[in-house]
Amino acid sequence: MSRIAPLDPPYAADVQQHFDRIMRGKPPLVLFRMMAGHPRAWEKFRGGGLLDRGPLPLREREIVIDRTCALNACEYEWGVHVTAFGAAARLSDEQVRATVRGAADADCWSPAERAMLAAVDALHARATLSEEEFAALSSHYDEDQILEIILLCGFYRTVSYLANALALPLEETAARFPR
Repeated sequence: MSRIAPLDPPYAADVQQHFDRIMRGKPPLVLFRMMAGHPRAWEKFRGGGLLDRGPLPLREREIVIDRTCALNACEYEWGVHVTAFGAAARLSDEQVRATVRGAADADCWSPAERAMLAAVDALHARATLSEEEFAALSSHYDEDQILEIILLCGFYRTVSYLANALALPLEETAARFPR
């Protein structure tokens, strides 16, 4: 049971419109239902602007999100993303497992993905990038993509805080961390 109760249907028209836009016809996630019950928090959450496609291809976006959630022990959001986007992002079973249990330089990743994962790990551990880490990232990604990687790490760390601190129940259909 979540520490803050999520909204139950029927939802207010404006809330339903947001759910429809974000979920594209699927039932809203517990996280979204919980946030939508608190108008200021919901506005700030949606205002983060990272619930769109952005300048990164889906694969890179999902690797960043999955790794960030795994580093924050957020099985809730990791599972939602692996289930919803893992196949479309062409993540193999080995790569999905590596987002949780693998090193940034694991053989299953391309050189660009290794640089990106090293940046995610560094941001998680130190909230900064060394000159070497930034240079490695810059050799594969442009400035807009680098900013998106950093923003995604911060946004999904916040999402992890919310899901973990509020003890959100895992979504029934979502993947679970590999053991």
